[in-house]
Amino acid sequence: MFTSRRLITAAAAIALLSGCASQNPYENQGQAQGSSGISKTAKYGGLGALAGAVAGAAIDHNNRGKGALIGAAVAGAASAGYGYYADRQEAALRESMANTGVEVQRQGDQIKLIMPGNITFATDSSNISSSFYSPLNNLGNSFKQFNENNIEIVGYTDSTGSRQHNMDLSLQRAQAVSNYLTSQGVDGSRLSVRGAGPDQPIASNADANGRAQNRRVEVNLKPIPGQQYSQPAQQ
Repeated sequence: MFTSRRLITAAAAIALLSGCASQNPYENQGQAQGSSGISKTAKYGGLGALAGAVAGAAIDHNNRGKGALIGAAVAGAASAGYGYYADRQEAALRESMANTGVEVQRQGDQIKLIMPGNITFATDSSNISSSFYSPLNNLGNSFKQFNENNIEIVGYTDSTGSRQHNMDLSLQRAQAVSNYLTSQGVDGSRLSVRGAGPDQPIASNADANGRAQNRRVEVNLKPIPGQQYSQPAQQ
């Protein structure tokens, strides 16, 4: 029992060290760090390894200490790998989307791109605006380079008009973006589309500027379930 406890304690230490030791090439860039100054890679590695240690101990009832060590090593490597991958993709997207009007957000293990209506679609239209082609081309190039994410495209509208019309229009906008990215060589099996209509507004619909912000497209990048990220993708 004493030996098992010592091994589990060691597994917890591995969990912490796997996070701290993960290399992060963006450690001096604010967008790749959390508010505490710890890189996202380190957070994923440490938390993933700790979870793996617990799972490993639970699975190997006969030797909980050994199971915890194995679980910590495997889960820590995979989690840190995705954190590193997402750090690199986030930095590349921020560079390619600079001065395009597209906002890049990092939310835990997901990356969100917000594309406002003043560059995407005209009012009551699902035809891609001319100002939208350049950001979409940059996005397509990025998605071909970083091809280990699922890509969810969500269309939104303002509150003008009937709800059903807005739901249909928002789906058409999301589909238009998906079709264009596919035409640029992005693997269509990675893409999913959804229309949210006027739901979840990010600004007031009482004025034209607010309605333009709500008439947006959001692209959500998520890890592929079961994907192994222990080795970062090479550029």
